[in-house]
Amino acid sequence: MKRWAAVTVLLYALALILLTAPVIFLAVGSWWGFHQPGKANSGISVTDAFALFGTWGYWLWLGVMVLGQILLLLVPVDVSKRRLTSRRKLLVPIITSAFLFANLVFAGFMSVACAIAGDKGFAVLDVFGNWYFLIIVGLWAVWGVVFYRMSKANEPQDAAARLIRWLMRGSVLELLVAVPSHVIIRNRDNCCAPAASFWGIATGLSVMLICYGPGVFFLFAERAARKRPPVDSSAAQR
Repeated sequence: MKRWAAVTVLLYALALILLTAPVIFLAVGSWWGFHQPGKANSGISVTDAFALFGTWGYWLWLGVMVLGQILLLLVPVDVSKRRLTSRRKLLVPIITSAFLFANLVFAGFMSVACAIAGDKGFAVLDVFGNWYFLIIVGLWAVWGVVFYRMSKANEPQDAAARLIRWLMRGSVLELLVAVPSHVIIRNRDNCCAPAASFWGIATGLSVMLICYGPGVFFLFAERAARKRPPVDSSAAQR
């Protein structure tokens, strides 16, 4: 089963890599014809979109998302092996889901703030100065408590499935906020605001794709089980 889990993670990473340049160009590309040449938000070229692959920040982001996919597959791997999952092991997907959901909430909030106030929407970060990452940490802690209390009443397998449903619904809702916000922002002459709404779109798509990981894994696991030769019960008794 670990092999199929590795294939699922590889497919997720490949999907993110293949979608990177097209999503960047669609979201902030120079094809937005209603912008005047020379404006700060006139867009980037296809070459600029592919140039992101040469930055360490991109690969750090990719590594974090792939790690999240790996951690969310721990419980499905146990289920496929018909192995009981301990409550302690369930803490890993709870913490991971809380982190991803915190980023969805933060990205959605910043998209709305910049859609309303433009570049001034970043004023909320100025309050925290260089410690603005504490917003994410705070949201992470809050959603960690929420998901932990929510999971206490369920079996580990059911709790893991419920976490995935929350992430899926959260990513869809966040995209419904980030995409219109991005369209609004791109119709204005903003300098930094498009980065906030684009990050919202990237976060929503990344988390949405990560939710398909367990489903894809179970498809692989089911196919492997069908190909496995049946066990001879009489031989096993001997």
